[in-house]
Amino acid sequence: MPTPGPVRGWRRTLSLRSAGVVYALIGLVAVLTITSSLQGRPPYLASVNLSNILDQAALIAIMAVFMTLVLITGNFDLSVASTAALSGTVALELVDRYGVAAAAAGALGTGLVVGVVNAVLVQKVGVNAFIVTLGTLTAVRGVVQVILDGQSIAAVNPALHDFATARFALPVPVAIILGLVLVGLPVFAVLRSPARRRAVSAAAGPVVAGVLLVFVAVAQPKLLSQTTPVWLLLVLTVAAGAVLRYTVIGRNLYAVGGNAEAARLSGIDVDRYKMGAFVLNGLVAGLAGLLYAGRFNSVDPTVLTGGELTVIAAAVLGGTSLLGGSGYVAKSVAGALILFTLSNGFNVLNIGSNYQNVVQGGVLVAAAALYTATSSRGRAFLKARFTKASAEQPDAAKENAVSGSR
Repeated sequence: MPTPGPVRGWRRTLSLRSAGVVYALIGLVAVLTITSSLQGRPPYLASVNLSNILDQAALIAIMAVFMTLVLITGNFDLSVASTAALSGTVALELVDRYGVAAAAAGALGTGLVVGVVNAVLVQKVGVNAFIVTLGTLTAVRGVVQVILDGQSIAAVNPALHDFATARFALPVPVAIILGLVLVGLPVFAVLRSPARRRAVSAAAGPVVAGVLLVFVAVAQPKLLSQTTPVWLLLVLTVAAGAVLRYTVIGRNLYAVGGNAEAARLSGIDVDRYKMGAFVLNGLVAGLAGLLYAGRFNSVDPTVLTGGELTVIAAAVLGGTSLLGGSGYVAKSVAGALILFTLSNGFNVLNIGSNYQNVVQGGVLVAAAALYTATSSRGRAFLKARFTKASAEQPDAAKENAVSGSR
């Protein structure tokens, strides 16, 4: 008897392939919680510690959201961290002389310019994205070093620091009502929709978010007070996820990354979408640099060095394909949370940084292998390999028998 459509939709949504990164995050938090308790340390799930993880992960997660858009289109950008570093440097150079508005405009404009340069060189000139963004990574980092001349700088004006570290609280009643709305509306839409399976798949994200919001409001109300980067991360993730899921622009982005030639033949302006992803990525890198400079109110020549690898790792942990055409921004955020939860857990348990790198690298490789093995392409590849191996074994046995008889 075939499984009903809604049940199949929920099974697919909750499968290892679809929600594996969420299960991994929950399992990691559970292990760290139990380990901390057994060692007599403060509760790992304390609101202060969880808020600290969110605040630490916010900037990388913001860049991971828009890196996911670039990866979906079939490209990638190695220059995001250097772009953020240059944007933060420009912001601190301007804030004392011309004020906060000029500093913010300078940071965002810097990111926009780098994004446009990457977009034009990749899509219009035709240079490989790896070469272009590796070149801009090096060049932009060099500009940072030239501006700073090997020295760190700090701002006297505290306005950026106040903005980047400000805390905003969502009232508990508002959070509960919003959570119930997020659960109720999708459920109502599923019940009214003739295409139940598709409706269930679309409703899964809002329902899970609503349940989580109600749970936090009841069990951990202090978590409703977060810093500016965390709230910006939430807003940008919801906005990007909604565009990808419910708009023509999102569907076209997936089409461009999945098969650019087929998308072009169907009338989609492939260059526009690929260039737009680069430009948005640069703009958001500028925002991340502005927030980073504001958080510490200073920058140095090594700021965010290697951050681009963490951003890409977060997207890959979230299941975004490096081949294009596949990816979800919320899962990329979960990937960033896994990386920073690991780092935080190691610090809480006093585990050395060398072991941190080994474990984080192992987690990334394991996640990539798991996604490959559970994807339809990966299953087809493994099936073909096993079929070929099983077909070769009888032939080898026959050859051995013939040679033995001789």
